[in-house]
Amino acid sequence: MSPAMTSGRTSTRPRVGIPWRTSQEEAARNHPKIKNYEDAVRRAGGEPVLLPLLDPLALDRALPTLDAFVLPGSPSDVAPAEYGAVNRGLSEPADLAREATDRTILKHAFAEQKPVLAICYGCQLLNVYLGGTLIQDLRAETGTNVPHRKKDLIPEPKDDPRHAAAFEQDSRLAAITGGRRGEVNSSHHQAIRTLGKSLRVTAHADDGTVEGVEWTGDANWVVGVQWHPERMHNDAAAERLFSNFVEAARKARNPVAEKV
Repeated sequence: MSPAMTSGRTSTRPRVGIPWRTSQEEAARNHPKIKNYEDAVRRAGGEPVLLPLLDPLALDRALPTLDAFVLPGSPSDVAPAEYGAVNRGLSEPADLAREATDRTILKHAFAEQKPVLAICYGCQLLNVYLGGTLIQDLRAETGTNVPHRKKDLIPEPKDDPRHAAAFEQDSRLAAITGGRRGEVNSSHHQAIRTLGKSLRVTAHADDGTVEGVEWTGDANWVVGVQWHPERMHNDAAAERLFSNFVEAARKARNPVAEKV
């Protein structure tokens, strides 16, 4: 039985829904990459619940039982047509099941004011969902020399490259990271171009690439980051980001989830 289809709480921890990264990984039950997100949620005090991409009815049944959502990264790219652009051969093939799942999750989360932590691809999808657009390839379209993924470096390193990021004053990210500047890991070739409705840019790289956004439409905790905090093991700021998110989920806990 899929974790999304089980009922009842196994603990008092907030239940955090996490969609599979890709439909291929879900079909093959290929677990190592998504496990990073599950482990980060557990360390922060949450109970991760994997959500299906290939069973919309199971997804619909699961959503009311959940308190918050993590939208993970993905090797796919958002279909350029979704933000009114033409694919110029710079975007990776879209995973339409993943896009549909994230959109369903976001519709529910915004309607019910449930916290969302959107990571890398998830951050880009969040921006497109709210009417924003994307840069299809940073190197090709901006000429940046900042390494945003392993392929930007020769020889290609084993670990993700890291670069500086600046955090906007009076933002959640500045409060969480503890300062105006920090270091983040990086594994992406696309980024936000025009901002979605009611989003605020709260972090950027030195080349201007948007590294973090926050929802301003109401008091709901919705944060998108372009980096991968789930892979920044033993990093205090990454751990605080997940802890802050899980605490927001605890405060916003849905009474329906308590009863199932």
